Amino acid sequence: MRILLVEDELDAARLTASLVAQAGFDVDQAGCLSAAREAVEGSNYDLLLLDRRLPDGDGLSLMPLARELRPGIRIMMLTAMDDMADKVSSFDLGADDYVTKPFQGEELVARIRACVRRPGSGAPKPIVVGALSFDPTTRDVRISNRIVTLHRRELVLLDSLLRRVNRVVSRETLLDEVFSPHDDVQDNTLDMAVSRLRRRLIVLNAGVAIHTIRGVGYMVTELLD
Repeated sequence: MRILLVEDELDAARLTASLVAQAGFDVDQAGCLSAAREAVEGSNYDLLLLDRRLPDGDGLSLMPLARELRPGIRIMMLTAMDDMADKVSSFDLGADDYVTKPFQGEELVARIRACVRRPGSGAPKPIVVGALSFDPTTRDVRISNRIVTLHRRELVLLDSLLRRVNRVVSRETLLDEVFSPHDDVQDNTLDMAVSRLRRRLIVLNAGVAIHTIRGVGYMVTELLD
């Protein structure tokens, strides 16, 4: 699922984008309305995280264009404006949710998942590879129709790979999506994480292969006999 974060405060944008990416979502950033309009016109987003006080106007003005270009898009306001009148006006104009700053990271991620699960949200279908089924929204993993539990980093790594199934995912992309700036990442940290996930999937008989593309990255495919 692709998310556009529209936030002009650089530190807040970086922190929020990192949080959302750690939860397994693809996230782009725009720091003003003009950049956000260009992004919406050029890409298909499933969700907007939209601030209101932007350098070149009110974030609410982006909503009609976003709805016109992608009728099923979800829009979540992410703003310090906490007056009831501000909330009501946002909902009246079509916002799906309203989160006030400061917020807890866990709550934001939970609200994002709840938002895209609602009827009519165009939430992505589960990704099925071999005996494994992965729900990109809830991040539930099933193998042979049984729910299995993975460690957080295994889950984030699997998410990043499965959303690009049968395509090579670069090391740079995986490092950016799987690890936070605060993690102690060494040269072999990613390789070790992939190796652990690969062994786990083999033990679980997932029917999934993780291929190493030397010098480039990794690719997930169905395991062939």
